Amino acid sequence: MKNYEIYDDENKTEVGTLLYYEKSKTFLIELCENLDEWTAPLLFTSYVKRGVFSIPRSSSRTWVCERIIPSGRQNIGSILKTHRLKEYDEMKFLEISKGRCSQDSLEIRLQDALPEYVTRRMLHCLKDFTLSGNSCILCFFNDGTSKKISLSSIDGFKGVDKLMGNPVLFNSCSLGPDGFYLTFADSIDIPAWLLYQKGQELPVSYEDFLSFASQNLVDTTTGCEILECSRQNLGYMVSHKQLSPIKKDIKGNLYLKKDVTKNLW
Repeated sequence: MKNYEIYDDENKTEVGTLLYYEKSKTFLIELCENLDEWTAPLLFTSYVKRGVFSIPRSSSRTWVCERIIPSGRQNIGSILKTHRLKEYDEMKFLEISKGRCSQDSLEIRLQDALPEYVTRRMLHCLKDFTLSGNSCILCFFNDGTSKKISLSSIDGFKGVDKLMGNPVLFNSCSLGPDGFYLTFADSIDIPAWLLYQKGQELPVSYEDFLSFASQNLVDTTTGCEILECSRQNLGYMVSHKQLSPIKKDIKGNLYLKKDVTKNLW
């Protein structure tokens, strides 16, 4: 991950930080908290007016794309050759121009470390998560907090209505870079700060969750060792409903240890 200061050269003030994740080519912008609708970049004034300073990746990418040569430029081939680029790369072009644009006095500067306000916000980013029933998500945050959130509590947030009653889309959930957001089918993003704000705190730590998983989940091999049986026998037990895997895989299943040991009674 690279991070760049977004600097207003005319007013000599810091505006925010641009985070760039190279492998996923993801842009995220974190704005300074002293900005208002008059001092924030025009594209982000609607966010700042609502007190939102963590800009979604779609709007962050739009800001970047507005400041660079578009990929559809007629002579893009010769431009790439001039800059010795093998392919179109938004970040390369942004670095070449230092993020400058004729519409404002902003520019970017590479930073060695993240500023304090970004590291502080990252405490409320997701360390991990797991999906639960009834469109709920169990979230583990970097500050050690665990919270459970029902999608119904953020029903008005953009795209959430599409997740309700759509188990395929809901189960496509994955963690965004550094846990800044959860994404569904890589198209609907829910920011970590919103999950933190709306979630109901639980007296269970991430370490508790990992401890439960390590002590209470067993694979097919371990299940056979506990029951002193073959894989074929274990498969027979599954087919006759004597044992139910919590996750199926062609290479082997996962079981709750208590369900396996019940067959010893």
